[in-house]
Amino acid sequence: MRLSREKINVLSHAIAERLASTDEIDFIEDRNTIRLAVVEILNKWLKKEAEIDKGARHKVESQKRGIPEGSAEWEILYRKYYEEEMRTLSE
Repeated sequence: MRLSREKINVLSHAIAERLASTDEIDFIEDRNTIRLAVVEILNKWLKKEAEIDKGARHKVESQKRGIPEGSAEWEILYRKYYEEEMRTLSE
């Protein structure tokens, strides 16, 4: 999933605000430092998700016969390979 820098900033502000409003959480750092850490985490996860997507697409494309993207068969294979890539990540 691609998110613009603006959307990532909006999300990071919302997350930092939500954390700050939670009574059980006390910030050791200032709110902007926390927000920047959230931006970094989001960017890392989005990069990893892009790698997983690329791997799943490559596996579908490497089938002996061409499978048109968007077809039901392509979607099924993509989901299968995407889940395999996710399992590999968590191991």
